[in-house]
Amino acid sequence: MDFYGFYTGKIFDAYKFLGAHTESAGGVTFRTFAPGASRISLIGEFSDWEEWTMNRTHDGNFWECHAKTAEPGQMYKYRIYRQDGSFMDHCDPYGFGMELRPNSASIIRNLSTYSFKDEKWMQKRTDCREKPLNIYELHFGSFKKPSEKAADWYSYVEMIDILIPYLKEYGYNYIEIMPLSEHPCDESWGYQNTGFFSPTSRYGTAGELMQFIDACHQNGIGVIMDFVPVHFAVDGYALANYDGTALFEYPHQDVGVSEWGSCNFMHSRGETRCFLQSAANYWLSEYHVDGIRMDAISRIIYWQGDPARGVNNTAVGFIREMNQGLKSLHPSAILAAEDSTSYPGVTKPVSEGGLGFDYKWDMGWMNDTLDYFRTAPEYRSENYHKLTFSMMYYYNDRFLLPLSHDETVHGKATILQKMNGEYEEKFPQARALYMYMYAHPGKKLNFMGNEIGQLREWDEKKEQDWFLLKYPNHDSFQRFMKDLNMLYLEHPALSSGDYDQNGFEWLDCHQEARCIYAFERRDDAERIAAVFNFSDKLQEDFELTVPKGKELHLLLASDRDIYGGTKQYKEVKETVRKLKKETISLTLSPYSAVYFRISE
Repeated sequence: MDFYGFYTGKIFDAYKFLGAHTESAGGVTFRTFAPGASRISLIGEFSDWEEWTMNRTHDGNFWECHAKTAEPGQMYKYRIYRQDGSFMDHCDPYGFGMELRPNSASIIRNLSTYSFKDEKWMQKRTDCREKPLNIYELHFGSFKKPSEKAADWYSYVEMIDILIPYLKEYGYNYIEIMPLSEHPCDESWGYQNTGFFSPTSRYGTAGELMQFIDACHQNGIGVIMDFVPVHFAVDGYALANYDGTALFEYPHQDVGVSEWGSCNFMHSRGETRCFLQSAANYWLSEYHVDGIRMDAISRIIYWQGDPARGVNNTAVGFIREMNQGLKSLHPSAILAAEDSTSYPGVTKPVSEGGLGFDYKWDMGWMNDTLDYFRTAPEYRSENYHKLTFSMMYYYNDRFLLPLSHDETVHGKATILQKMNGEYEEKFPQARALYMYMYAHPGKKLNFMGNEIGQLREWDEKKEQDWFLLKYPNHDSFQRFMKDLNMLYLEHPALSSGDYDQNGFEWLDCHQEARCIYAFERRDDAERIAAVFNFSDKLQEDFELTVPKGKELHLLLASDRDIYGGTKQYKEVKETVRKLKKETISLTLSPYSAVYFRISE
C-alpha cells in the first residue's frame, strides 16, 4: 500500500492491504490501522478466542498478525487496548463479512472464489445519460418474505428467481438497493453502518451477493447500491472510538453527532477519506455494482446540513476527489447524489469546479409534484405553476426524479394515499401523476409497492401487500405501470434528450383555470406529445397546437378501461387524429393523461 497516499487521502484500494486476507501459502494475514492503541490482540475461532498478539508494523500505526490455522468462514475480532489499559473488542473496519446482529464478529471471506460471467454487460455498460434509466428502489428484506416473521428473509441467491423475473416483466432496467453494508438495527434500513465492506449477513455471504448481481447483469438489469459517506453507527464494537480515540469521527460533539444520533465522519483526515473511497471502489470493483447512490450529501456540503453554518470545504473537497477518482476507475458507473440543497454544480465535472456526480435527485420536483396532487382540485388552479417551476431550473444539473422510500414512511402516506380524494379517485390521479413523471425530463426512480398502489406505509418487517392484486383497482394499476414502463424503455424520445434543451418544449402551460398541461419530448427520430388534465372535470374542446404536426398517433392513455378508466380504444383508426393547420381539438377525461406520437 502507498502509505503516503493513505495519510493524504489519495488511495482507493486500502481494503487490499487492511482487513483479513487469505494467503496462497495458507493461513490468513490480519492488518488494522489503530495509531492510538497501546496494544492489540487478535481473537477468533482459529485460536479458540484466545489472544494472539498483533505486532506494530511500518510506522507503528499499523498492526499485523498471520494466523496459519485461520480459514474463510471463521469469525474474528480485534481486542484493542487503550492507553489507560482498558480494552474493547472490535469488528474489523475493513472486514469482508460480519455476523448477524446482535452478534458482532467479523468473518473471514475470500472474495476471489466467485467468478463473474457478465463480461458482455460490463463492456456495454454506460451511465445511461442518453438512455432510459428506470430504477426500482427496494429494501432487500421486505420485497417478499418467506414468512410473516420480521427476521425471516430470502437469501441473495433465492432472490434471483423471485426478483429478476418481476423486474423484467414489469419494465425496470435498474434496481437501487437500500444499503446492504452490515448494520445492527433493522429499523435503520442500513443507513447506520458497522461494516462498510461487509454485505449484510441477513441475506447470505459475499459470494452469494456476487452471484445475485451477476444474475442481474445476465438478465440486462443494472444494480445501484446505496452508500452512506456521512455518518456511521455509534456501536462501541465498530468504528466509534476505534483505537480509544476519535479515529474516524470528529472529537467534538457539536459537529461530531448527526441529526440521527450517529457519528459524523471527519472528512479532513486522509485515513478517513481512504476508508470511504476505498469502500465505494470496493463495491464497484469486487461486486461489479453499476452505481453508487450517496446518501445525505447536503450534510457533506454544509456543516450539519445547515446552509446557515456555512460550507464544509474539507468535506466538499473530499467528495470532489472521491468522485473524480471513482469515475477515473469506473467511467461507465453511475454516481448519484441525494441532495436537497441549491448548491451549484453538483453534477458538473470536477474539472469544471463541480462535485462530479452523474445525477442529482430532484427533491424540489418531488415535493412540488406531491404537494400539487395532495391539493383539492378546486385549489389546483392557484397552484398550477408548481408543475411548471421544475423546468425553470432543470438544466442547472442532471436530475433524477425520485419517488423513493422516504415518501412512503413516517406518517407521510404512500404515493397512492397522497392523491387527493377518496379511494376510487386516487387511482386516476396516480396514473396521471406517473405519466407526468415519465414524460418529464430526467431519469426515473420508483420505490417498491408504489407500482401496485400500496396503501399501507412501508414497514421493513413486512413484505409488500401483494394480496392487493386480487382487487381490480390495484391489478389494473399494476398493468398500467407495466405498460408505462415498457413504453418508456421502448421510446428514446422520452430519455435520450433528458439533458438537451432541444429534447423538451412546452406546448401549453397557461391553462391555469382548466389545470391542463401539454409538452413535447423529442429526439432525432421521434416526437411525443404529452397532454394532462389534472382537474376533476371533463375538459372539452381543448385546442392543442403542435408545430409541424399533421397526425397524432395514440401511444398511451391513462383513462383506458383496462387500467380502471372509462374509455375504450379498440380500433387503430380511433387512435389516429389528424391536425388541421397544426391544431387539434381534444376532449380530456377528468384526472387523465395521454401520450401521442407526432407525425409531420
